[in-house]
Amino acid sequence: MNPLLNVEHLHTYYYLRGGVFKAVNDVSFEISKADTLGLVGESGCGKSTVALSIMNSVPKPGKIVEGKITFDGLDVLSKNEKDMRKLKWKDISMVVQAVMSGFNPVYKISDQIMEAILLHENINKKEARERCMELFSEVGLSPNWLDSYPHELSGGMKQRAFLAMAMSCSPKLLIADEPTTALDVMVQAQIVNLMKKLQKDMDLSILLVTHDIALTAELCNKIAVMYAGKLVEICDVQKFFQDPKHPYSMSLIKSTPSLLTQQKQIEGLSGFPPSLVDLPPGCSFHSRCPFAKPICFKKEPLLTSAKNHGMVACHFVGN
Repeated sequence: MNPLLNVEHLHTYYYLRGGVFKAVNDVSFEISKADTLGLVGESGCGKSTVALSIMNSVPKPGKIVEGKITFDGLDVLSKNEKDMRKLKWKDISMVVQAVMSGFNPVYKISDQIMEAILLHENINKKEARERCMELFSEVGLSPNWLDSYPHELSGGMKQRAFLAMAMSCSPKLLIADEPTTALDVMVQAQIVNLMKKLQKDMDLSILLVTHDIALTAELCNKIAVMYAGKLVEICDVQKFFQDPKHPYSMSLIKSTPSLLTQQKQIEGLSGFPPSLVDLPPGCSFHSRCPFAKPICFKKEPLLTSAKNHGMVACHFVGN
C-alpha cells in the first residue's frame, strides 16, 4: 500500500542577511493511512518548517529548494496557491503552534469555521452552522461558545475550537504543531485524549510536531528524531523508548522524567545545537556526543537501516 504522505529529500532554506539558514536539510519520511508520526527535537531544529513545507506555505524569506512531497498521489510542490486552497482543510489540516494567531481576532469563531466548510462543501449556511455545532460537541465544547470571539475563550478552549476547525471538512491528514504548548497538564491530557478519539472516529493520519517526547509515547506509533535540520532516527515508538540507537535520542530520553523506568535522575544535554547557517563538517551532533570518534568530525553519517529497528544516522550503529 502506498503511503498517504511521502516526503523525499526535502531541503527548505531561509535566505537571511547573515547567510543561508538550512532549516530542513535532506529530510525523508512517510506516513501511512491512520498512522501517527511524532516529529521531535529541540527548538530550532527545523520541525515546524517541515510542517509548513508539507502545506507548501513556507513564509519568505524561506524557500523549498529541493525535494518532493507527495500526498495521496498528488505532487504538493507542483501546486499553485489556488490549488493548495483546495487541498487545505479538505485533505490536509494544520493546528498551528500558537492558536491565537491562527484565529482572526475580529471575527466570531463560528464565522471562521463556517468559512472553511462553505468553501469546500456543497452545503448552505444553515447546514454549515449545524456542522459547527456538531464539531463543538465532538471536541467537548458547548455550542453556546460558537459565537464568541477568540479572546473570550481560555487557552484550552481555543485549542479545542481550532481542532474543530481543523476537522471541519474531514481531512485525511492532520498536522499538529505543538498542540499542548502552554496548557496545564490536565488540559494537555484532555487534548491528547481528544486527538486519539478524532483519529479513531475518522481514520485520521496525524503528524505530531513536538519537543515533548513523552507526548509521542502517548499519541504516536512512530517517531522521527530531528537534529540540526536532519533526521537522525526513525522507528516505532516502542522500540525508540526501549532501545534508542542514536546518541541524541538517548540524551532526549535521559532528559525526560518517566514513571515507567528505574531512572532516578534526569540528565541534561550539555552544549548547544550548531548554527544552521554554518554547519560543522561531519556529524552535526559530534560536539555534544559522548561517543564521538575522529570519523564523526570528518564524515557525515547517512540515515540507513539498523537491524530490527528502523533508520539511524550514526557511524557506529550496525546494520
